[in-house]
Amino acid sequence: MRSSRLGILVLILITVLVGANCSYYNRIIARKDLVDGSKAYKDRKFQEAEDLFRAAVARDPDGKTTEGKTAQLFLARTLHSEFIGNRQKPELAQEAIKEYKKALQNNNNDQSSYKAIASLYENLGMTDDWQKWVTARSNDQSIEPQYRAEALTSLAAKQNTCANDITDTDQTKKTVTVAGKKEFQFVKPANADEFTKLTTCVDAGTKLVDQALALETDQVKNAKNLDVKGLSDEQLKSNGDLLRVFESARSYKASLTIQAMRVAEMEGRTADRDKLKSDAEAGKQSFLDLSDVVKKIQDEVDARAAAKEAANNPEAANANKK
Repeated sequence: MRSSRLGILVLILITVLVGANCSYYNRIIARKDLVDGSKAYKDRKFQEAEDLFRAAVARDPDGKTTEGKTAQLFLARTLHSEFIGNRQKPELAQEAIKEYKKALQNNNNDQSSYKAIASLYENLGMTDDWQKWVTARSNDQSIEPQYRAEALTSLAAKQNTCANDITDTDQTKKTVTVAGKKEFQFVKPANADEFTKLTTCVDAGTKLVDQALALETDQVKNAKNLDVKGLSDEQLKSNGDLLRVFESARSYKASLTIQAMRVAEMEGRTADRDKLKSDAEAGKQSFLDLSDVVKKIQDEVDARAAAKEAANNPEAANANKK
């Protein structure tokens, strides 16, 4: 009886050890595939890279390990690149979308994968899928607020384009002379349905961009006080990424206010038109204020990169001075 129990315990121990070693072995081989696949990708040998990343994914299809998660993302990027190189193979884009979505399941704040999916939907002409995807992102309370703001701004941008396509035409944008100066005067489109579409787009876009701006943090609102030169490289990047989101949102707010001003002029609401014009100018200034900080951040990033390059290659730096 004791011998039987001992045999069972030994069998269980062997099974555990073999399983553990197998898992460890799979991770080692997956790492090798990732390294080799990355080199192939860099050399633009996309088919070779795809095969290697698929092999790595196959060793951890659920993405439970770091190697598995990385393999999913690398495979998605490779398929994406292959599709960009050959737009006649939409199946590559569809598979890339699936792999990107797997990567997002492991890290919902992975903004690059979210954007890649949105871009692929647009490239495939899948407008409804793009709309659903970006709308879902804008409503996702589990992600960083700036990522929601970016999605809301993307949706607002579509509405702004919709409005501008109607107001910026020869039929609606007339050149007139007022007090000896030429200026534009906006009139309703001849088609009543077009005017209804215009007002719908302006209203929807304004609502969306206002939601985006409501997510501005004190860090964004007080950006003009930022000591750019005192920031670390990592802080420069994080601040730049954050501020660019709301730089875009402020820009579209000003643009949509201009669209609303045009609608007011079309309807003969002069007082509203004048107020909206003033609001648009204030919105433009708000955008420019934030844009100035973003530029300072980028200038500092570029200056540091140039300094590092000069330190690593002093001969080239001296040659450039001559």
